[in-house]
Amino acid sequence: MNTLDEAKAAVVEEFSMFDEWLDKYEYLIELGKSLEVFPVELKTEEHLIKGCQSRVWLDTKVEGGRLFFRADSDAIITKGIISLLIQVYNGRTAAEIVADDFGFVEQIGLRANLSPTRANGLNSMIETIRREAEKNV
Repeated sequence: MNTLDEAKAAVVEEFSMFDEWLDKYEYLIELGKSLEVFPVELKTEEHLIKGCQSRVWLDTKVEGGRLFFRADSDAIITKGIISLLIQVYNGRTAAEIVADDFGFVEQIGLRANLSPTRANGLNSMIETIRREAEKNV
């Protein structure tokens, strides 16, 4: 498994290949399609991320001191955003996640190129992942 810094650098590099934000949105949509199927029985209030305009569910498992995430959303771009976060943080230790600044999101320009409601949703996703890690430090 690559390091957290390597995973973030890979995302920055992937996004730098696209000149237009329309292409970056298309890439996010494709990422969302790559998420594993989220169990219907986990689409509950308990797994719902609060603060997102779209519905986003996140399930966290801890195995061997590492956090593993599964997620789904009812909106295609939002599903891509949570998929991007999972791509970077899945399989990391709680300490790694808590210590991280999630700065790659700014580096790729994601927050700046989202509508205010989607940017709030992104913040909620980040805070939820961080809270899940804090529970396991």
